[in-house]
Amino acid sequence: MKRMILWPGAVMRRAARANADWIAAQRERGTVQRAISPLLASLALALVTATPQPAFACATCGCSLSTDAAMGYSDVAGWRATFEFDFINQDQLRSGTSSISNAQVAAINDAGGSQEVEKQTINRYFTAGLSYRPNGDWNFNLLVPYIDRSHSTWGDSTNPLTPDKVSGASVDSLGDMRFITSYQGLLPTHNLGFQLGVVVPTGDYGGPNAAGTGTVGRNPVAFNSGPNSRNPSPGNLLDTSLQAGAGATDLIVGAYYYQAVSQNFDAFVNGQFQAALWHKLDQPGEDYRPGNLATVSFGLRYEENPDIVPELQFNITNKRTDQGVLADTISTGGTVVYLSPGLSASVTPSMQVFAFVQLPLYSRLTGIQLFPHWTASVGASYAF
Repeated sequence: MKRMILWPGAVMRRAARANADWIAAQRERGTVQRAISPLLASLALALVTATPQPAFACATCGCSLSTDAAMGYSDVAGWRATFEFDFINQDQLRSGTSSISNAQVAAINDAGGSQEVEKQTINRYFTAGLSYRPNGDWNFNLLVPYIDRSHSTWGDSTNPLTPDKVSGASVDSLGDMRFITSYQGLLPTHNLGFQLGVVVPTGDYGGPNAAGTGTVGRNPVAFNSGPNSRNPSPGNLLDTSLQAGAGATDLIVGAYYYQAVSQNFDAFVNGQFQAALWHKLDQPGEDYRPGNLATVSFGLRYEENPDIVPELQFNITNKRTDQGVLADTISTGGTVVYLSPGLSASVTPSMQVFAFVQLPLYSRLTGIQLFPHWTASVGASYAF
């Protein structure tokens, strides 16, 4: 039997055509009823936690797009390979709900304070995934991220902020892998499900200890340019929260619900909570625990043509501040809301691709943080 990917809307279109007379009659009476075909059982969202969210150094440097809604879903048991690229350029400073200039932050140091003046962080996340579905109820998914991050900062410089005061660092290594189990057999329609997963500390992590006398963790990255690179170790090391890994084992729990709402529109909502259960940096003077993370996404897909599907998502992220003496316990938390328009397309019966842009609608950030003007995500899925 030929294996193929079916878009959720494609299945709904088949059911809609089979019931065209009924739908027309309902519309004439002004009430189009919600109808879900039993075929949707094979299309439940088994990848709600597929969005890669590596080592957040802030409330905004991880992708919050719901890739489960962006990709198609297999209607048969089998294997599936995925790839996603996320680009996040944090190039503006914000505090609370407002932007703040670099000079304004440096003015804190002019007045005798001690505040880092960050310049830019560019995050490029490459995530490969492999999932196996033995039947319509279960899905097992492994996600392996690779982190390409460049960071620049003026440190605690005073005005004027000149190029010779800028220090730079680059992170290029494996991130923290995650394994997600999804169960969607609670309802006959398979459109309600739950996930349980774990993040394991496979990425390099750590930094200088609180006393500045030694290095903790595993292969932490150091600054490679500017004044910070000339400091003796461990004073030349990049912040713990900006390393490729967090050094923690996290628990992930999630849930999703999917519903066809009319002949051409499908809607979804999903949520996820992530918290560190164990963290390797747990000793006095060298402790670091990443903050808890909660995400909620909801949106609509327009599926008149199942081969080319426009989509609109709203993505909400809330992150608690990191904890420990090695953490920035102020400038790492907050709430962010994104509007995410995009498009997904069926290239072959087994392969789908997608592209999305995320536009920030609202942000309330603790402390002073780098924030993106926009983010972008592209990806592909192949069933075999």
